[in-house]
Amino acid sequence: MDFFQAFFLGILQGLTEFLPISSSGHLILIPAFFEWTDQGVGFDLSVHVGTLLAVVLYFRKDVFAITRDGLLSLGKRQMIGQGNMAWFLVIGTIPAGLAGLALLDMIDNELRAVEVIFFTTLIFGLLLGWADWRPNKGRTLDSLTWKDALLVGCAQALALIPGTSRSGATITAGLLLGMSRQTASRFSFLLAIPITALASAVKLLEAATSDIAVDWTGFLVGGVTAFIMAITAIHFFLKWLNKVGMWPYVLYRIALAGVIYAVLM
Repeated sequence: MDFFQAFFLGILQGLTEFLPISSSGHLILIPAFFEWTDQGVGFDLSVHVGTLLAVVLYFRKDVFAITRDGLLSLGKRQMIGQGNMAWFLVIGTIPAGLAGLALLDMIDNELRAVEVIFFTTLIFGLLLGWADWRPNKGRTLDSLTWKDALLVGCAQALALIPGTSRSGATITAGLLLGMSRQTASRFSFLLAIPITALASAVKLLEAATSDIAVDWTGFLVGGVTAFIMAITAIHFFLKWLNKVGMWPYVLYRIALAGVIYAVLM
């Protein structure tokens, strides 16, 4: 992998990981379009770590409070502060964790097809638009229940299919449950932390047991670029959320589906 490829894919991963437009879909489509070789497990690990550090740093106050209160609640056997949010994140991570363990081979070998990404890009884009268009979305984080966390977690598991978008699926589920845009997006970003940490751990284990040498230049370039672009994407997504809503991303997904159909199918 040369410097430009690592830099470009790092930008792509950082921008698309937290925007509702599917990072996995883009990372499959772009190399296919340019006929690049597979970037390898080392690069995948680097961009996962980069985006994980970005979301943890951006929400560092929330992460500290949730972790502290979750541990205190566990020790005292009663909910303290944001202890319930810690449990919600655990509950929301379980479906994707189990689905990843059970279906990882099928996802990697059968669901990375261009045709699958075309349909998921289009259908889940339209679903996001419909969810954002519906009225009566005003629920805050204080109103969330374990059932909400489980349903959003199931949506996150569904997003293991390339082209679906983890943030897109979880935000869509939140909006359909009556959450405000800010609430659905914030919960989606917080929920990204444990699942991205798990994905990074899997990639680390895969890299450690693989005979393929890690391209350290690509690792550093991809990881640093993904970190910078991810933290930028989170900031501006939340800043502009109430002004622009979800429809710019919906229209982008529709246009992308058209390009996929015209060029790659």
